[in-house]
Amino acid sequence: MRLRLAAAAIVLAFVCTAQSALTADQLIAFIKSSIEQKMTDAEVSRYLRTVTLSQRLSDSQFDDLLTSGLGPRSLQALHAIQDQAQSLPLADGPAAKPDPLPPVPNAEEQSAIIAAVREYALNYSRNLPNFLCAQQIRRKVSPGEGEPAYRDQDTLIVRLSYFEQKEDYKLITVNDRPARGTFEELGGSTSTGEFGTLLRQVFEPASHAKFEWARWARLNGQLVMAFRYAVEKSNSRWALEYLRSDRLVPAYSGFVFVNRDSREVMRLTQRADGIPPAFPIQAAETILDYDYRDISGRQFLLPVKAQMDLTSDGVRTRNEIDFRNYQKYSADAVITFK
Repeated sequence: MRLRLAAAAIVLAFVCTAQSALTADQLIAFIKSSIEQKMTDAEVSRYLRTVTLSQRLSDSQFDDLLTSGLGPRSLQALHAIQDQAQSLPLADGPAAKPDPLPPVPNAEEQSAIIAAVREYALNYSRNLPNFLCAQQIRRKVSPGEGEPAYRDQDTLIVRLSYFEQKEDYKLITVNDRPARGTFEELGGSTSTGEFGTLLRQVFEPASHAKFEWARWARLNGQLVMAFRYAVEKSNSRWALEYLRSDRLVPAYSGFVFVNRDSREVMRLTQRADGIPPAFPIQAAETILDYDYRDISGRQFLLPVKAQMDLTSDGVRTRNEIDFRNYQKYSADAVITFK
């Protein structure tokens, strides 16, 4: 009871401010306080849906909040806040000085970093063990550009097996009920390839991806290197399919967030570029986060969450994917999402 009263007090302290517009620092303060007080995802998201900003969050501030521990509804609300603030200026005037950042790597150092990351990425799949995990996929839909809020469409539980570098998806439940069809037969938006395919699409030599330094960033409190990349359409192998009838291989671009010491990829983003106006899919973007998970007593860097945004026929959809319960592969293993 005391904890719930404390959480309510935090919201009340910000409500009067939210009647105008919050600064970036005020929004960050609220989110950090809500996590410390263990407010529920519903409580935080309910408040965030009332928030507007007087200044937009910087890229590093936004990256930090994305990995601060917010629930899926709150993350959705945070994305909407940042989207609405894109035309606003960054904060002016004096601000708390962040920890000093390392110097930006020079051109030669950047080339060496990308070469090391490429070697890691191209060997990623073959260095993974055979394993199983559970995917929870929360699929959401928004009616159109004028309606920013997403509503729940359905929730899927999928048994994902990774055996001899091949992925297999078995649909277990839809909205907590036993599934009748297969994962491949599902309507709506789906994705595959999180266990190495996305990395290869960016780093394989045939992609001829162009990299450039973006910034130092923080993920899960850890300082990482962010590189911007772009792959031209003529070198692309990323396919967008609509209703299994229309297919497009677009150019794409995004960011790679790299561990400064190990040169491992901690986050990868991918956005389709130059989609023809006549194609049914108008926009497609994926964010994939990695972290260490235990399989049979060994630590492996594996996908832990992903977000896929798609706009088709004017309707926006979002898939929020959690990967959990990693375990050694066994054909008769029973796997649950917990």
